[in-house]
Amino acid sequence: MLCNLLYLGVVETEIIMKYTTEIIVKVPIEDFSKKFDNPENMKHWQRGLVAYDYISGTPGDVGAKMKLIYRMGKRDMELIETVTHKKMPHEFHAMYDTKGMYNIQANYFTETPEGYTKWTTENEFTPTGFMLRLMTLIMPGAFKKQTKQYMQDFKNFAEKGTSVAHA
Repeated sequence: MLCNLLYLGVVETEIIMKYTTEIIVKVPIEDFSKKFDNPENMKHWQRGLVAYDYISGTPGDVGAKMKLIYRMGKRDMELIETVTHKKMPHEFHAMYDTKGMYNIQANYFTETPEGYTKWTTENEFTPTGFMLRLMTLIMPGAFKKQTKQYMQDFKNFAEKGTSVAHA
């Protein structure tokens, strides 16, 4: 979605990229929830995660803030996660702030008729820096691809115990 804003004769374009992805994880929703809701497990399914630290609030509760540090190639990226809604085992929503990008993520977990877990994630990215604005316009698929990779890595971790901690 593009939204044009006029300010003192200068037109600035705000870019918001939205997409939804989903995956079936062949574990019961209670097992899924325990693995997903444990920050010690993040290193097993979030490629590049090197550290996390709570900044404020009660860990995992609504309003809690956590700093996440990822190594992407030769550079480090720091994000601040703020839990905005939590109703486990069915919902977990958070905001992520990093230099040049703001992301809202809503995660929904439902039980399938087979007793598995369907994970649906709705993402909304708002780039605040020039380079990331350009990336969202030129390569929007890269963001969705990364989301799908995290979801597939979680699936492998939850179903088989496969970790990406040293990938």
